[in-house]
Amino acid sequence: MKFGTKAIHAGVEPDPTTGAIMTPIYQTSTYVQESPGKHKGYEYARTQNPTRTVLQNNLAALENGKHGICYSSGLGATDAILKLFRPGDQIIASNDLYGGTYRIMVRVFQEFGLKFKFVDLSDPGKLEAALTPDDLSGRTKMVWIETPTNPLLRLVDIAAIAAITKSHGIQLVVDNTFASPYLQNPLDLGADIVLHSVTKYLGGHSDTVMGAIILNNDETAQRLTFIQNACGAVPGPQDCFLVLRGIKTLHVRMERHCENTQKVAQYLQQHPKVSQVHYPGLESHPGHELAKRQMRGFGGMLSFELSGDSMPEAVRVMESFNVFSLAESLGGVESLCTHPASMTHASIPKEERQKNGLKDTLIRLSVGIEDVDDLIQDLAQAIG
Repeated sequence: MKFGTKAIHAGVEPDPTTGAIMTPIYQTSTYVQESPGKHKGYEYARTQNPTRTVLQNNLAALENGKHGICYSSGLGATDAILKLFRPGDQIIASNDLYGGTYRIMVRVFQEFGLKFKFVDLSDPGKLEAALTPDDLSGRTKMVWIETPTNPLLRLVDIAAIAAITKSHGIQLVVDNTFASPYLQNPLDLGADIVLHSVTKYLGGHSDTVMGAIILNNDETAQRLTFIQNACGAVPGPQDCFLVLRGIKTLHVRMERHCENTQKVAQYLQQHPKVSQVHYPGLESHPGHELAKRQMRGFGGMLSFELSGDSMPEAVRVMESFNVFSLAESLGGVESLCTHPASMTHASIPKEERQKNGLKDTLIRLSVGIEDVDDLIQDLAQAIG
């Protein structure tokens, strides 16, 4: 099936009891058993829920994977992956990544003995250079990347990184939240695990919080499913229903997100008060050609910097929007603006942010599916 058909039908069957075309919300905590241990595949709702099962199967199909596993948030999914490792194990991660990912790595799992090395992985050669003999002695277990990255929209060559990790027996995780499965399928490019903050484009309506992992390896999937049940970070059936509903329009929404963001980026690129626009759909973007090869569109996220590097001016602009809402998160139908340095990436020390190119004046936009003329007019009046 093509993507749009999978989004609506993959893993979804009419309810066997009533024939309802929409997957029911199985709002239950437990299931009656005919005899001890003899049941219909469901024992306790933390372990399994039929609404969640349908969503997990649907997500696996969208990423061309075998196993889908859902968690109560994107960081819940991140937490589960990191629990695959033991004290002394090392993970190499992109140096431009979501602040919450950095925080859970450095301030939680590093306290339990995991090691982390942050590297600019937009150049695959830098990964090879970072793999010292000590790293290759079995200590490095995983490489973790985002592409496009949050918030600077840098591109990482998934296939090139995967070739390196496979040659050294290292697993590769790709956070595919910014692209969504509609634009990019990392498993097809050699990744071992794909992670999503389902809260974002997959849900698409800013009304639920969830995370997901998709992969092909049976053994790793079994371990992650055990962690899902044992640690309990599971989504409820109402949230699963909302995401299933959101996914049915994912392909249509993403087309409009991409179309609107391209026009917004082109407008900002020509604005005299804007010094730089980060969007892979622009030919000036250093990852433009890679994005054309690796993605099926350029996405709904961009960030930009105002001329003069004035923090008060950036704040004034964000406070002046009428259509764009100043809020955390991204990927909903409505347009949002965010100040990464004080919001989504505040947990990263300022010196680390600046070293990686994240300025205090950077504004990130999640461009929604409103009429693009209204969005551009809003930008014009806010920037002035």
